[in-house]
Amino acid sequence: MIKVGIIGGSGYTAGELLRLLVHHPQVTLDFVFSTTNAGKPIAGQHTDLVGETTLNFTDTVNPSVDVVFLCLGHGRSRAFLEAHTFDAATKVIDLGNDFRLTEDKAFLGREFVYGLPELQKEEIVQAANIANPGCFATAIQLGLLPLAASGNIKEAVHINATTGSTGAGVMPSATTHFSWRDNNFSSYKVFSHQHLGEINQSIQQLQQDCEAPLFFIPNRGNFSKGIYATMYTPFEGTEQDAVALYKDYYKDAAFTVVSEEAIHIKQVVNTNKCIIHVTKKSGMLLITSVIDNLIKGASGQAIHNMNLMFGLEEKTGLALKASAF
Repeated sequence: MIKVGIIGGSGYTAGELLRLLVHHPQVTLDFVFSTTNAGKPIAGQHTDLVGETTLNFTDTVNPSVDVVFLCLGHGRSRAFLEAHTFDAATKVIDLGNDFRLTEDKAFLGREFVYGLPELQKEEIVQAANIANPGCFATAIQLGLLPLAASGNIKEAVHINATTGSTGAGVMPSATTHFSWRDNNFSSYKVFSHQHLGEINQSIQQLQQDCEAPLFFIPNRGNFSKGIYATMYTPFEGTEQDAVALYKDYYKDAAFTVVSEEAIHIKQVVNTNKCIIHVTKKSGMLLITSVIDNLIKGASGQAIHNMNLMFGLEEKTGLALKASAF
């Protein structure tokens, strides 16, 4: 059994991680760290876990767990690892953005591998530490990787993606509380979103001579979970060529599938699945990608990475079906 610790256990990401891990057949949950909830029942914060676990939050860590998941706010993982020492054998999976870029991957004797299985599964299998991708980054990269791998990103890519309110975290803010979000729609960080760095890094990894810009408009949607992303760029081949290209790239992927029919968010919410649809119109290849932002875009992908790191079958603990209605 894999002994697991979770740091920052009170947010949405940790809640989904807990929901999946308490039923993972190869995992023992050792501790869930939260300074604000220490001593309180986990099921009191994550009420969907009533009857699933009797564990309490703690403000101490077990430094010898097999793997620790960092579910902290962006920029806080480095400070936590500086303040808390884990055994050299303990694997670290960071769900924040502290170690995703190449220039940030080495820290305190640990080297982090970017954890997008569809990009570099073999590197993840050998890794001791993982930088889990961002949610928008996951949806967008999975839409673009086959083009980059075949050298077909030749001109600007225009991206429009909408995420549910859980993507902003559990603490209400001016643009996330119900009264503002309900019956509303807005864009933010247009052309400057922080996930662009890791997206460009992965494209350059596959298509080194790519200089095409990515014009990304992120949107806040009036729903709780999911990301719906559309991307378009010129493509010289036929639609059939594109479909074949995508199906070949993802033929061995455990969770990413190509649909020949139009897709929607309800097909993936509450799963670790990404579904992609491609079509060609007016010389442009239009790629649509849908994921659950908290599962495939965060906690489910982190567990997928853990399964790979510990030699488990990829889908262990992640056999989830979407709610169709």
